[in-house]
Amino acid sequence: MRLKSDNIVLRSWQEDDLASLLKHANNFNIWINLRDAFPFPYTADSGRDWLDMALKEKHNLLLAIEVDSEAVGGIGAHFLSDVYRSNCEIGYWLSEAFWGRGIVSTAVTLLVDHIFTFYPDITRIYADLFAYNLPSARVLEKCGFHLEAIHKNAVLKNGKVVDEHRYVRFRDT
Repeated sequence: MRLKSDNIVLRSWQEDDLASLLKHANNFNIWINLRDAFPFPYTADSGRDWLDMALKEKHNLLLAIEVDSEAVGGIGAHFLSDVYRSNCEIGYWLSEAFWGRGIVSTAVTLLVDHIFTFYPDITRIYADLFAYNLPSARVLEKCGFHLEAIHKNAVLKNGKVVDEHRYVRFRDT
């Protein structure tokens, strides 16, 4: 899969992305904003495990964010099941060297447009953020999401209990 804009490409991960993944993912400032499934330090074994899983994934979307022919981040969509099957959760990360350039806003817009175009049963897309991740909240608001809920004391990250904010966008907005 490839989704393109003027400045980025969202594409499937490739085996030869390992060096780039290790270069960009091994960063405390990225890890502090993500679930613990995203490790720190980000080792070669972590990268190989991620790429192996991403290359085998058939149900969810796991995409690299490519800038100037290099994978500098990732974005994904997890399609829920059972009574939640009309929902999709998105998540993303970007190399700190590329923060503040509008890349994540573009990536989120591309992914949301793709989901609402090609997955007609999805009526609701959401993202969960740690309360202190204000830049990510601004990205989602810029992309048409709104704060739906605050889950009090829901997250234990780096030894601290923090609130989780859920942002949502509906198909009709």
